[in-house]
Amino acid sequence: MNDCPDIAASEPVFAEPWHAQVFALTVHLNEAGRFTWAEWVARFSATLKRHGLSRDLDGGEDYFNAWLETLEMLLDEAGEAAPEERAEARAEWERAYLSTPHGQPVRLAE
Repeated sequence: MNDCPDIAASEPVFAEPWHAQVFALTVHLNEAGRFTWAEWVARFSATLKRHGLSRDLDGGEDYFNAWLETLEMLLDEAGEAAPEERAEARAEWERAYLSTPHGQPVRLAE
């Protein structure tokens, strides 16, 4: 007998696609040597503490907004993503999101 749960019946791991994307990007940057995982954990913990998120997090918006903020700070400090570049990327994403028909994948212009 297989004791593994039915994957199709389980809840999604990430509530929103962007949660999965920012997680995957962070893992990729760690694997590429941009920062150590210990450095990431320390910085992410500090972000959560700074925001007063000492309660149990459910992986929702508050958690992933803090995750994104931490990643942006690390990239900014490394000189890899200046605030102006981040603002433009967010604006591009918003334009793409708002112009994408409901239910279709959001794609940034090349």
